[in-house]
Amino acid sequence: MAEVAVVILNWNGVDFLKQFLPPLVKHTDPGLDDIWVADNGSTDKSLLLIKEEFPSIQVIELEQNHGFAEGYNRALSNIEASYYVLLNSDVEVSANWLEPMHNAMSSDPELGACGPKILSWHDREVFEHAGAAGGFLDKFGYPFCRGRIFNVLEKDNGQFDDNRELFWASGACLMVRSDLYHRSGGLDPFFFAHMEEIDLCWRIKSQGYHIRFCPESSIYHVGGGTLPKNDHRKTYLNFRNSIILMYKNLPASRLFPILFPRLILDYVSLIQFLARFEFRNFTAVLRAHLSLVRRYKTIKSQRRKTLALCDPVLHPEMYNKSIVFDFFLRGKKLFQELDI
Repeated sequence: MAEVAVVILNWNGVDFLKQFLPPLVKHTDPGLDDIWVADNGSTDKSLLLIKEEFPSIQVIELEQNHGFAEGYNRALSNIEASYYVLLNSDVEVSANWLEPMHNAMSSDPELGACGPKILSWHDREVFEHAGAAGGFLDKFGYPFCRGRIFNVLEKDNGQFDDNRELFWASGACLMVRSDLYHRSGGLDPFFFAHMEEIDLCWRIKSQGYHIRFCPESSIYHVGGGTLPKNDHRKTYLNFRNSIILMYKNLPASRLFPILFPRLILDYVSLIQFLARFEFRNFTAVLRAHLSLVRRYKTIKSQRRKTLALCDPVLHPEMYNKSIVFDFFLRGKKLFQELDI
């Protein structure tokens, strides 16, 4: 059994694999770590590329595109290792990218998961949107990061080079204990994509484990490899999944006080989309809310599973204010300006 299994979930990403597998193989210790590609029913030449050019990489072939969450769950159920690293296909790793995370996990049994510094592949001095220097959540379920709040990305000047406790680490590169991953139920396939790693991290934290940032490890993320940044499908998933995230994991006493104002904020977003003539995003938010109503029984059953696993808890890394209010009305664009 490998100590670490680095697992890439691939869907028609042959160009990313061709570009980013060579540095991954170069900077990963074959004596300690296995590299896997779980193929989510690709129809391009991904599998042929791996077979011909990367014979040391192990492959799991899934029969169709199961999405990020279920794709990983199916793949990881077939992989034995002490630790998993979930790694996006559009990530370039650097030298010594894995060892700091592994050292952190192996030296602290209460550390459930951790993540590296995520920088932009397009501009290597700037943090990348999907993770930056570690993730947090505001009281209404809006995620943000050290180094990235909404569309404002900071330059990395070492201002976040500490091992701070996080609320969530990005699924672009997430290291997690394998037994804890399975015990926690893995990623929730109902999410399909977007915010499923935040949901998993919340469940891990509610079981008494920590999530930390490892600044000694750096990766470079292209971003938008699955869905383009302005795709209305992403709008749909983000609005729908954030409500599901909160409903599943909030203590009962906080459900109404948090979810009711959050729904109002969603309708403010609806008005903004309409005012900007962004009709596809407008429709995406409506569809997200209708989906919540139609699937309420399923979502409620998911909350019961969370309750059976752990008691929902509000953690200190959950910002007890509105990041929307702070950013748009108070002009707080940087993480350092927040009281957290």
